[in-house]
Amino acid sequence: MQARSRALLAIIGAVLFWGLSFISIKISVAVLPPMTLGAFRFLLGTIVLFFIKKRLAPEDRLKREDVPALAGAGLIGVTAYFYFENNGVARVSASEASIIIAAIPVLAMVMERFLPPRQPLRIRRWAGAALSVFGVYLVVLPSLPATGFSGSVSDPVGYLFMLGAALSWVGYALLTQGLSAKRSRIYIVYWQSVFGFLGFIPFAFFEQPLWESLSWTVLAHVAYLGVFCSALGYWFYVYALQHLGVGTSSVFINLIPVVTVIAGFFALNERLAALQWWGALAVILGVYLATLQGLPFKRKGKT
Repeated sequence: MQARSRALLAIIGAVLFWGLSFISIKISVAVLPPMTLGAFRFLLGTIVLFFIKKRLAPEDRLKREDVPALAGAGLIGVTAYFYFENNGVARVSASEASIIIAAIPVLAMVMERFLPPRQPLRIRRWAGAALSVFGVYLVVLPSLPATGFSGSVSDPVGYLFMLGAALSWVGYALLTQGLSAKRSRIYIVYWQSVFGFLGFIPFAFFEQPLWESLSWTVLAHVAYLGVFCSALGYWFYVYALQHLGVGTSSVFINLIPVVTVIAGFFALNERLAALQWWGALAVILGVYLATLQGLPFKRKGKT
C-alpha cells in the first residue's frame, strides 16, 4: 500500500476517533468529573504515546529549552482545553459541542490576523469566517432564553465552556508553532501530553467521582478516549500531515461534526432542531471556505 493511501486511511481513522470522542465524553462525564476524566484519559494516552515515541523517535530526549513552551502548551491545550470541553459536553449535546469546536480553525485564523506577525486575510477567508460564526449562532440560538424556541435541553452556560475550549486550543496552537519547526511531532505531542496529564492531578483531588456508578461501559469509554483519541488519533493525524499536507488534512477534519451528529443520533438519541442543521452546514462550509488553500497546478510540457 502506498504512503498516500495509508495517509488517507490514517486521517479517516483520526476523524472517526475524534468524532466519536464527544459521545464517549458525554457518557463518561456523567460519572467521572471533568478533571478526573481528563487525568485517566491522558494517563492512558501518555502510556501509549510513550511506546509510539520509543518506536518513532527513540533518540529524542526532553530539551531544557523546550520545557516552557511544552509545559505551557500542555497546560493550555490539554489541561485547560479538556476542562472546558468536558464541562461543556456535560451541559450541551455531543452534536452541538462538536459543531462549535469545528469552528476553531476560523477562530485561529482571525487571531493570527491581529497577533504579530499579522497574517493578511483575503475577502474569501473573511466571508468564510463570518459564515462559520453565523452558523455557530444558529446552533446556539434554540437554547437561549426568550428566543421563542422550545425543545432544547441544553444549558447555555455549556456554550461558554465550549468557547473556552476553542480559545484554549488557539492558545495551544500559537505556543506550538515555534516548536514545530525544530522538533518532531511525536516529541511535541508526547511531552505536551505528559505536562497536560500532570496539570489534571491537583484539580482531580478536589472532585468527587460517582464511583458507585462506575461500570465496565464507562471504563471502556475512558479507555477509548485515552488509547484511540489521545494517542492513536494524534499519531494518525501526524502521519497524515506529513504525507497529505495541511490543506487536504483540514478538509477531512471538517467532517468531525458530521461523525458526531450521526453517532449522537444513534447512540444518544440526540436530535438537532431544523435551525441547528442549517447552522451546522454553515459552520462546515464556512470553515472550508476560510481554510481552503489554493491548489497548485503544474503546467504540462517541456521544462
